[in-house]
Amino acid sequence: MASEDSFVDSDEAMVDFCDSGSDFEVTLKATKRGEMAVTGPRPPKRPRHKAAWRVSSSPMPASPDSPVQQQQPSGRTSRQASPRPVTTLSEGSRGISAENIHDAVCSGKSAMVTVVDEWLDSYKQSREAGLLVLINFVVRSCGCKGVVSREMLDNMQNAEIIGKLTKEFNEDSVNYPLCTPGPQLKRFKAGLCEFVRVLVRLCQNSLIYDEYLFPSLVALLTGLSDSQVRAFRHTSTLIAMKVMTGLVEVAVLVSVQLQTSQRQHDMENSKGAHERAPGRLEDLQATISELQENRGELSCMMNTTFRGVFVHRYRDQLADIRATCIEELGMWLQKDPEDFLNDGYLKYLGWTLHDKQSPVRLRCVRALQGLYQEKEFIGRLEFFTSRFKERMLSMVLDKDPEVAVEVVNLLLLLQQTEDGLKEEECGHIYPLVYASNRALASAAGVFLFKKLKTVLASEQQSAKSGNAAFFQILISFFIQSEFHEHGAYLVDSLWAAARSELRDWDTMTALLLQESGLVYEEEGVLIELMMCAVRQAAQATPPVGRTQGRKNVTGKDKKVQEQDRRRITSHFIPLLPPLLAKYSADAGKVSLLLKAPLYFSLEMYSSAAGLDKHLDLLLSQVWGIIEKHTDVEVLEACATLVSTLCADRYTFSSRTNLAFSQLMDGLTECLSAYLGDLVQGTADDDDVYSAAAALKRIAALSCAMDPTGWKLFDSCLELLKSRMESREFDKELMVSALRCAAFYLMWAKVNAVNSTPAEVLIHTAFILLWMLRNSLTLGPSFTHLLGCSPPAHNNATTANPRRPCRGQEEVKRLKKDMRSFCRVCETCLCLNQNEIRDQAFELLCDLLLLYSASSARVEPELGALVHLPSDSLRSEMSAFLLDYVFSDCEDAELDVEGEEAMKITLLQKRRNQLAGYCKLVLFGVLDLTAATNVFKHYNKYFKDFGDIIKETVSKSKVIDPVRSAKTVCLCLQQMFSEMLTEERSRQDVGEIRDLAKRLAMSFGIDLKRARKPLVALHVEGVRFAFREPPEGDEQRSNVAFLEILSEFSFKLLQQDRVHLAAVLKSECPDAALSWPSVRLYQRSLEGRSSAKAKVTGERGDAPTAKRKRSTPQVGGSWLDGSSVHSSLPPPALASTAQRQPACRATESEPGSEDEFSLGSSMRRVKPCRHPSLSSSHTVPTVDTEDINSPLNLLSLIADDDDEEEDPDFKDYESDSDNDSAYTLPSTRHTSASALDELFA
Repeated sequence: MASEDSFVDSDEAMVDFCDSGSDFEVTLKATKRGEMAVTGPRPPKRPRHKAAWRVSSSPMPASPDSPVQQQQPSGRTSRQASPRPVTTLSEGSRGISAENIHDAVCSGKSAMVTVVDEWLDSYKQSREAGLLVLINFVVRSCGCKGVVSREMLDNMQNAEIIGKLTKEFNEDSVNYPLCTPGPQLKRFKAGLCEFVRVLVRLCQNSLIYDEYLFPSLVALLTGLSDSQVRAFRHTSTLIAMKVMTGLVEVAVLVSVQLQTSQRQHDMENSKGAHERAPGRLEDLQATISELQENRGELSCMMNTTFRGVFVHRYRDQLADIRATCIEELGMWLQKDPEDFLNDGYLKYLGWTLHDKQSPVRLRCVRALQGLYQEKEFIGRLEFFTSRFKERMLSMVLDKDPEVAVEVVNLLLLLQQTEDGLKEEECGHIYPLVYASNRALASAAGVFLFKKLKTVLASEQQSAKSGNAAFFQILISFFIQSEFHEHGAYLVDSLWAAARSELRDWDTMTALLLQESGLVYEEEGVLIELMMCAVRQAAQATPPVGRTQGRKNVTGKDKKVQEQDRRRITSHFIPLLPPLLAKYSADAGKVSLLLKAPLYFSLEMYSSAAGLDKHLDLLLSQVWGIIEKHTDVEVLEACATLVSTLCADRYTFSSRTNLAFSQLMDGLTECLSAYLGDLVQGTADDDDVYSAAAALKRIAALSCAMDPTGWKLFDSCLELLKSRMESREFDKELMVSALRCAAFYLMWAKVNAVNSTPAEVLIHTAFILLWMLRNSLTLGPSFTHLLGCSPPAHNNATTANPRRPCRGQEEVKRLKKDMRSFCRVCETCLCLNQNEIRDQAFELLCDLLLLYSASSARVEPELGALVHLPSDSLRSEMSAFLLDYVFSDCEDAELDVEGEEAMKITLLQKRRNQLAGYCKLVLFGVLDLTAATNVFKHYNKYFKDFGDIIKETVSKSKVIDPVRSAKTVCLCLQQMFSEMLTEERSRQDVGEIRDLAKRLAMSFGIDLKRARKPLVALHVEGVRFAFREPPEGDEQRSNVAFLEILSEFSFKLLQQDRVHLAAVLKSECPDAALSWPSVRLYQRSLEGRSSAKAKVTGERGDAPTAKRKRSTPQVGGSWLDGSSVHSSLPPPALASTAQRQPACRATESEPGSEDEFSLGSSMRRVKPCRHPSLSSSHTVPTVDTEDINSPLNLLSLIADDDDEEEDPDFKDYESDSDNDSAYTLPSTRHTSASALDELFA
């Protein structure tokens, strides 16, 4: 074992090692082409003493660091080669050419053995001509059009030949065969490697020792690998490394033959003189001498290749070259461990673990995997392991998930060795089971599963029946890991390795039903893990946030999934009622158990004999749970289950509807008993609590059942009015009353047209389908109305039969109820009660969308039900946005208290509220000018709401590009006017300019499409800047607004710049032309008159972006709740989706400018905190194309990504923290000349 000093950690030490006693110069001198020319018959082969191969007296050095020793001839037996005349090919003879070999390699279909045999025939006829063909093939493989002539081969040194080829290299393109994109690269590279492999194999018994072919080839490859031309360097390094691999294989074979011959010689020598075969000992000695000579020559060639090519190129600037070197080094270590598996060679793998490029690190880790898989290598890897284990442990957080996956697999191999990993070292890997990358999490799950099995084996817990011991230790791990909210991720990570254990429903339910065995916390964990395993088996989908790629579900997978569902149903149907009965008092556990029927094959309740009685037991348990609990989580779980069981597709739906209708009757009677005292104000605290509990349960069931038959709207509205008049704000009571009243209005709208229940379902589905197409999400409150997903009809208007509208009196009453409820909610927005105020705002967003003009287009008869918000309500909603969404007061309080979880919940709620308000703007319920309150906070709150505001800006351009641009200008004007009114500092102008810069980027890169909106924005801004000052103010204070307006000038086309310059001249007084703000704006109009903008405007093409962005597509929009990657539950009635962390999408503006159009302008209300304005009511008109509008394409749009430059490998020994982030390295290709790309 080498000492620790053999691991040199500096580049200087490596350079000293590479250059000390280098054979590179000696090789070049010894292989001068002029000295190789031979005429006439070849003389008998003499003992080899050429300087090029005088490297070491040993067959293979123990380490490349050993000094080069001169080998003197020592009377060894020379091997005579058969005399072979060298003939010159006549011009009429047709041998294989470099082009033929190149075409065969490129095609990938030729039998490479035949190609090499043809070349060998030509080489045997004339080795100079054959070598020339091989050299020209190498040159051609580099992508060089130059040709090496016979005169160049005879009269020029390698360096001179390479210099001439460099001058003749094609500089028109930076591509060469090894970097050509597409399948050609894979085919060419595979063919080239196969050619080199076959060449070495067919020459292993003769030509490899002729002192001409391989020395000349290695010398040329060594020179090319040192070239500044990337194509030469890359291709020659690959060929040299493959030649080295072939030589290693031959050397191993020769070593085996040598050992066999030596063993035979020893056996023969041990015999007595009379027992020996005549001449046998001498023949064996001659064979041994020849094999030793061959082994020595192979060692010399391998040393020359290693020192001349590998040592210089393993740290090349090009990552592909470094990766090739490391990959081949791993093969040498595995194939010839006797010579290579030592610290002198292993250190290169250790150093490369710090490489900045992930492909190089990946090859290095995979090379180490091949070594640790061999048990006999572990002892030789002991010092390497101790030296680089810390680095390997840190690489589990590599920024490339693929590298991290392979590192976990490597550590799994290391864990299985005798020493293994310590428990604190395993702690680096355990948290990865909760990683978002599924491949990494699965690898960590395999590691965890093996570790748990090892612990079980060491503790000898196999005596326990089945998998009980496994679940015990898994529960302990889950509790100690302190990730109690991520059970689904743990199960998904373990699913590949522990699928049979996790599907052992018998063991899990037995542990839960037994009276003793698990403590309280362990029972909760087991229930969570069991339900996550049930979902995983029934749906076969990863949890939210983990993508499984483009894996196509096969018929076999569907069959297995269906079998699992039936097994789950058969097992849990009789056991679920006892489980619910045992844990009915625990809200957390029972809410998890109530999810089980969602994964059943529920038709088995009626199809399988003897299971219908368990349905009655289940309904009884659910009834009891609803009566027992008022916890929101439990009631929502019950409502979801009720909605599923009451679906008409099941034959037992009438039984479930009857059961829960009776429950609603009892709850309604309970509420009615206390309602009179509540309205009169004579109810005590117990009465208020009982009424609030009944209302909570009614509100939860209203998500799944139609509550209009119980006529609770008037009672709830009367209750709300009485509580507000008496100023007795009971949070639980009023929030529940608001929800009950809102659900009544939602169901009443659904029932307003159709008469039969089936038609109600169809009509509801069509309304939801239309809204979902337009990215209109009503949240969990209204989607529970169906109890199932909307049917996938293509055209709601044709599929839905028209029914006569109900009586006008009923429509008028419903509209009156809607108006009354909006007034109550408007009053609630002014209350100083957070829960009541927030619930009122969210319900208003849902109901105003449901009763908007857009929803009436599905059924024109519903036009009478269209309700537009009043001016006072619109003003209150704007004030709510300013006071409670764009506010830092509550955040500051939470910071002081240190409640991080509450802060996240509050942020999620505010995001829902903002998104609901933005949808009101986008769907015409509020005028587009109402979005100014949103736009002006774009920059300040970009971290929290940037994706929502950016999407709103983008989609407003789809609705009306010109009005959207004017709204952006109005937003900036309002901020500028507020700054002047409050007499704030000049610094505020800079803040407004920063906002203008960000808003300017929303116009995209299609300058032709954004032409009209930009011109309108500039015209509005110029007119505002030179507006007549108010009386008593002689100075035009608005002129400074031109500085803000100049931030949009870089998007203008040249012809528009000229037009705006004329507008500026007409609006601006002559005396103001010299003012700084005016001159700044003039320069912005004159600054960018480049031809590129002009060409873009004429052709309509988007100019090339200066920087490329990494823009993975997001599966959904912030308006689509199903695409949200978050574990936080949304508010019950929130009509918005949750925020997706770290998601990015491309900036796009689908659709044309005329795809949406708004008719007459909506009435405008100045967003303030005091409602006062009034104007005429005008209904916006929208084309029928809105149904298929691109608003359903709403997606998160990322900010500009900071891209990192291609790193220089000379600084590869970086700290491990640079690799800790899960972000891919930049693939940006900087624009440069072809010559810059050609040379590294």
